[in-house]
Amino acid sequence: MENYQSPEDALDNLRKRGYEADFATGTYCLYCGDLDIRLDPEDFHIDEVYRFEGNASPGASFTLYAITSSTGLKGTLMYTDGACSVNMSFEMVKKSNNIIKY
Repeated sequence: MENYQSPEDALDNLRKRGYEADFATGTYCLYCGDLDIRLDPEDFHIDEVYRFEGNASPGASFTLYAITSSTGLKGTLMYTDGACSVNMSFEMVKKSNNIIKY
């Protein structure tokens, strides 16, 4: 796995490798507004995870996920630590916790 200097560098590389969709977290699923697609926890795999400490603002931490759906759709999810899990279902939190190894 690469060591990127910034989230922008990682996103640029992931886009070049076909991770085109932009996902956001919902309570029970991931959602891509541009494509109007919802992915339940069992419908996607987290391929790669990148963590960035304090790049955009002091003290802020970002996590970037590279995701592939069961149908082959590739995309990314990026969030500031703590913002993602607040309104997620147990299944979504469990899915993200299975991959995060800090």
